[in-house]
Amino acid sequence: MTTSPHPDSKDSAAGVPARIAALDVVAQVLRKHRPLDAALEEVLTKAGLEARDAGFVHALTHETLRRFGQLEALIATFVPKAPPPHKAGPTLEILLNGACELLFLNVAPHAAVDAANRLAARDSKALHFKALINAVLRRVSREGKAILQAQDSPRLNTPDWLWQRWCESYGEERTRAITGVHEKPAPLDLMLKNSESIRPDDAVALPGNVFRLTGGRVEDLPGYASGDWWVQDFAATLPPRLLDDVRGRTVIDLCAAPGGKTAQLAAAGARVIAVERETSRLAMLRENLARLKLDATLIESDLRDYTPEQPAPCVLLDAPCSATGTVRRHPELPWIKSASDITQCAQASGELLDAAAEMVAPGGTLVFAVCSLEPEEGSEQIEDFLARNDGFCRAPISADEVFGLKDLITENGDLRTLPCHLAEQGGMDGFYAARMRKR
Repeated sequence: MTTSPHPDSKDSAAGVPARIAALDVVAQVLRKHRPLDAALEEVLTKAGLEARDAGFVHALTHETLRRFGQLEALIATFVPKAPPPHKAGPTLEILLNGACELLFLNVAPHAAVDAANRLAARDSKALHFKALINAVLRRVSREGKAILQAQDSPRLNTPDWLWQRWCESYGEERTRAITGVHEKPAPLDLMLKNSESIRPDDAVALPGNVFRLTGGRVEDLPGYASGDWWVQDFAATLPPRLLDDVRGRTVIDLCAAPGGKTAQLAAAGARVIAVERETSRLAMLRENLARLKLDATLIESDLRDYTPEQPAPCVLLDAPCSATGTVRRHPELPWIKSASDITQCAQASGELLDAAAEMVAPGGTLVFAVCSLEPEEGSEQIEDFLARNDGFCRAPISADEVFGLKDLITENGDLRTLPCHLAEQGGMDGFYAARMRKR
């Protein structure tokens, strides 16, 4: 359990604006299925909170969604028949956030309960359930931790559709290892531009010039303003390494934003052509490269419409996907996505992969990657691609190419990282990558 980062937690009135913002964020995620980061950015921009209050909103919303299954089950023990959302307004969200404050952020009971009552009083619908909110949260403060200890938290915090898929793909034991990592906030990984780059003193070294922190505001860390590093999960740094030595070679980076892999390739000396179809994401990529003082040719285009002047010796496609490998960073994903999203992404990937293959020069290398744990978006895509493209063959990856981490290599010689890999150091994102050569 974590400690509340909010200095005004003893004075619930002082923390009400932050809690109003957190309530809005959680409601947008659960009711409108909005991504957490997008909801946070919008709400915090409008709220104009001080940094400490904004930090509390971040902590509360992430932890509420990370523990959503547990919190929902806990509340159901006290309110077996929840009132209809339309009639009750934000009552459920008030209870979820309040219970999270009490049980996971360790906010003082009087502060959390009083703030929840204030939130209920502000809403014309939740006002009618103020007595219920008060009674439930008081019981949570007394009985909640004992109930938590008896819960099967990995199972509760993973919706049925995803739990069943992962058990089928990885077995229940490995699924529990994956979902156990999801219960902890993800660390912050920094990829250094070079060996002379400035890094925070308390960062822990991982292989490949990656350093890990337990947290902190990115913009305030040493080396940010000077462009010495960028944020990139350790697992995400592995697919670009599969292109071998890229110094002086042309690399086409497809679906390139926000630009971590583009920066990694440019820092390694590659001539990078970064292709991205979304204007806002391309602007983000451009800003990141400017801060890092790195160069790349930026192309705004759907990759299916892009034809390079000449085929390239190296092409990297980090395809759009369900992103189920990034739940530790995006705890809302299991609750706003469904199996149909995976099917839709898988159907699009085949077309993207075929278009990427057209850009590879004879004898060149194509690396396909997704931050998904789903076989339909990863290994099955490669099997289907190779079956319909006899001009390509798989180029197996060796453990030496991923710092000797042999557990990351599949029987077919592909890369498969899981959140539970390097669990003692904080885990990593789930990635799949395959390398192919053009004959």
